[in-house]
Amino acid sequence: MSRRDEKSSRYLLSDWRPEDPAFWEHKGKAIARRNLWISVAALLLAFCVWMLFSAVAVNLNKVGFTFTTDQLFLLTALPALSGAILRVPYSFMVPIFGGRYWTVLSTVILIVPCIWLGFAVQNPSTPYGIFITIALLCGFAGANFASSMGNISFFFPKERQGSALGINGGLGNLGVSVMQLIAPLVISVPLFVFLGVQGVSQEDGSSLWLANAAWVWAPLLLLATLAAWFGMNDIASSKASIVSQLPVLKRLHLWLLSLLYLATFGSFIGFSAGFAMLAKTQFPTVDILTLAFFGPFIGALARSAGGVISDKLGGVRVTLVNFILMAVFSALLFLTLPGSGSGSFGAFYAVFMGLFLTAGLGSGSTFQMIAVIFRQITIARVKKRGGSDEQAQHEAVTDTAAALGFISAIGAIGGFFIPKAFGTSLAMTGSPAGAMKVFLVFYIVCVLVTWLVYGRRTQSTQ
Repeated sequence: MSRRDEKSSRYLLSDWRPEDPAFWEHKGKAIARRNLWISVAALLLAFCVWMLFSAVAVNLNKVGFTFTTDQLFLLTALPALSGAILRVPYSFMVPIFGGRYWTVLSTVILIVPCIWLGFAVQNPSTPYGIFITIALLCGFAGANFASSMGNISFFFPKERQGSALGINGGLGNLGVSVMQLIAPLVISVPLFVFLGVQGVSQEDGSSLWLANAAWVWAPLLLLATLAAWFGMNDIASSKASIVSQLPVLKRLHLWLLSLLYLATFGSFIGFSAGFAMLAKTQFPTVDILTLAFFGPFIGALARSAGGVISDKLGGVRVTLVNFILMAVFSALLFLTLPGSGSGSFGAFYAVFMGLFLTAGLGSGSTFQMIAVIFRQITIARVKKRGGSDEQAQHEAVTDTAAALGFISAIGAIGGFFIPKAFGTSLAMTGSPAGAMKVFLVFYIVCVLVTWLVYGRRTQSTQ
């Protein structure tokens, strides 16, 4: 065996049996946890890059640009659009290339839009089209979620799926909050002056170094790439072709669960992208950048909790209650808007925090439903045609990973639709109320789908 083959085999897990209790306790658990925490770090940074424009767009006109409000909303929405589209091919990548190799590649390429954006914001004559291109490239970061979640699903046994996916997705989602917390801090200090970054003077006498918001992530992405290269593993049994993964598209549950995930994760990422811009248009005197990070922070932690709670109480029960609460918070939001109610920023902010909380919880509970339901359906189908336990487990893993990828792609569309809907509603009526009416109706539809389709299956999804 050559030295190259020895290195490859050291990272390749040819015997992986997470459903075997003895194997899991003595060997599997430690390996799975190591891969999980490296995955969390890489995914967290990916979410930082994905939502960069939610912090950068608010400041572009402060450093000399003259974009309209609708143009700025579009910049916050475009990364979610390209991320949603790219999640489809990304969902195939782990079974083809392996989780370790794909994590390395998909993480290191994110350095490109970060560096490019840092240069672009320093020149007020940079065309709007350049920012559109960079925003679309940031979508590659959002696509990482599909491959990351699919990869982690291979490492853990069925009874730990909700918790593992909740931790990976929830702490990964925390990147949105981390970025919105760090970006306002780093743009106020001369962090990269040694690279020639010039600060732009503001009316209050302070300066903005907007390039810092993009460049600060580049060295961290490099560290995460190295951690994935030296610390993660590939699972031999997870290998599968694109053709073997396509039949999952024929499953009705794929499309129904996609609808539910669009309402939960789509709301989380959409509100994360558009909240700061929306708050600025409704309450221009409030310094929203110092407060915007808290919503994504609550939602990300709630996602982890949603997976754990769903493992104990059942994903259907948690999801149903969650959608009812999302509908209630959406209705309450109308009372907080200027011109349609009290116009109180405190009430507006509190209700939106409730939406972030429930969007995060629902993201975790719906993903638990996906993992459990697809595993059960696939095993039953293989057994019915006379397949062995080994065949059933292999197909269940493949189908579940493919389903997680496809559904996460559809859910990410919310990150484009929500901020774009806010921008369009404001441009047409001067108020975001029209967009919120659409969201309210959608949440009510999801309550009905969850109850009518999955409510009677509660015991089987626990």
